[in-house]
Amino acid sequence: MAISLQKGQKVNIGLSKISVGLGWNPNEGTGNAFDLDASAFMLNEGRKLVSDGHFIFYNNTDSPDQAVHYSGDDTTGGNSSGDDETILIDLEKVGAEVQEILFVVTIHEADARKQNFGQVRASYIRIVDQSTSAEIAKYELDEDFSIETGIEFGRLYRRDGQWKFEASGVGQREELGFFLAKYQTA
Repeated sequence: MAISLQKGQKVNIGLSKISVGLGWNPNEGTGNAFDLDASAFMLNEGRKLVSDGHFIFYNNTDSPDQAVHYSGDDTTGGNSSGDDETILIDLEKVGAEVQEILFVVTIHEADARKQNFGQVRASYIRIVDQSTSAEIAKYELDEDFSIETGIEFGRLYRRDGQWKFEASGVGQREELGFFLAKYQTA
């Protein structure tokens, strides 16, 4: 049975091969088409990218250790048959220098299109067991992010040799470049 998470809540993963599914539905009649982009930031203990290759997104779909794979960019959202974007992860392959994998969703060209997460509904992140396709945990955004254009949805992190997931739900009025600058090494 899947665990429904609240903001800040944590859960042990206890699996090696998982998928992280992200989904959303743009509100009807909001003008331009929505293009939301999922990204994964593989961070070290100082919460910085291990390397540029550890930033996984639509233009870099695989991590250097082949532990994280981004399945592709859904440029419309509202996928009625499941997740809009999926990131596949083999936690056994994640290098020891990676202490956290942060999942961020941003709205592509949000300022130019005058869009924000207040115009998006049914946003979620979920953890799925790859071997059984069973949902382990799900976090649904229930806040009104009426000015935010980027959201840190959740994170996987190592603690005492085990992987855990924390539902974050931290919004920013920023696009992808902000998050890259925030987590990029000096």
